[in-house]
Amino acid sequence: MYKLIFLMLFTPLVLLAQDEVKSISELFDSLKVNPNIRADELKLERALAGKRIATGELFPKIDAFGSYNYSSTPTGMVPVPPDDLINMVQDRTIPQPFSENIFRAGATMSMPIFVKSLYTMANKAKKMYQSTEAQKNIDLLKNEAVLVSSNANLLYIDALNEALTKKKESLLKTKEFVQMQVDNGRLSGSALLKINTGINEVDIMRNQIAQNRAKVISAVYSLTNVKLNKPIEMTQTGTYENGELKVLEPLQKKTDAMKLGVRVQKEMLYPALVLNGMYTYNYAKSYNLPDQGVNENFATVGVTLKIPIFEKSQYSKIKMSKIEFEESENELAKMRLEFTAQAEQLEKTLVLLNNSTELYKKSVKDKEELLKIAKVAYESDRMSTEDYLKYEDDLLMERSKLYQTEAQRWQTLMKLAVIYGNSIEEMVK
Repeated sequence: MYKLIFLMLFTPLVLLAQDEVKSISELFDSLKVNPNIRADELKLERALAGKRIATGELFPKIDAFGSYNYSSTPTGMVPVPPDDLINMVQDRTIPQPFSENIFRAGATMSMPIFVKSLYTMANKAKKMYQSTEAQKNIDLLKNEAVLVSSNANLLYIDALNEALTKKKESLLKTKEFVQMQVDNGRLSGSALLKINTGINEVDIMRNQIAQNRAKVISAVYSLTNVKLNKPIEMTQTGTYENGELKVLEPLQKKTDAMKLGVRVQKEMLYPALVLNGMYTYNYAKSYNLPDQGVNENFATVGVTLKIPIFEKSQYSKIKMSKIEFEESENELAKMRLEFTAQAEQLEKTLVLLNNSTELYKKSVKDKEELLKIAKVAYESDRMSTEDYLKYEDDLLMERSKLYQTEAQRWQTLMKLAVIYGNSIEEMVK
């Protein structure tokens, strides 16, 4: 019973402590243990394994073996020199290394001395690993950018919600005044209906905002396993640094690997020099002395030169690898044009958004003063209800534009950071 009560009281506190995030850095830390990031790490591990497989082909291959062979006629266990064979034939007391049943055990070894395609294949695997590593970094930047943008949207939504709350409070105060005027017969009931309509519109907007807020919180939760109860205050501590389009680095490395892939297929037609070796221990009952066993050791070492003369399928593989390389190269050129144009547009947009933010701040202050003047005029019966409500709407609209512009500024900055591969963690605190 006490244990149940303890769990009921303590569990909500634990969950609250887990979900309470005080800085954007904590969100970044949560992101790094997300399954999405783990998936990128597994891809990197797979690419590393591919790299090791390719370089492993350059090392010797050693195998142990054991065998049993039966022949219908006695067979030689090992090659016998002619002089030794003559002595065995002349002297029947010498066990002859021939038998119908032969047991063998030993080891084989092979190692490439010069196989050009293997070296190029290892370089290709290295490039693919670098491509995967670069993609992992870009994916992390993209997810960090999503977190910052989502938090900026949440700041915008909550600020807009606060503005709607202020508008509703202002309308409720005005409603009290209008109610008194209607009760005294100085205003018609339509004025009260207009105020009520304005209040209802605020509530409708707040419901729509609540839906959008839930979507943003869900997006953050899916990346970090953290459910934000409120947005995190952010400070820009740096800006983007333009230069190389780092977002294209994974595709660039992949294209380089594809180019090496063409070389690999061509080099498959080059001569290959391979070292081979074998050692065997042989045991059998002697051919001429069945009751006597014979043990023989035998070893060989050699070098093999393989020269491809004609292999039709290899020419098709070369053609296929060229097509894959050209496709990747074309995709790289296409993406470079797109990101160059996007970066230029975003840089100009960021300057305009910074200017717009300052202008909207000034405009909000002006409209707040205008609303105060309009409220006095309305209460003095020098302004109609419709005209007064316009001032309320104008202030709300201007605040909405300010908050939206600030959110767009963060989103634009994050897009540029991803394109240029800048550190978002150093840019936002």
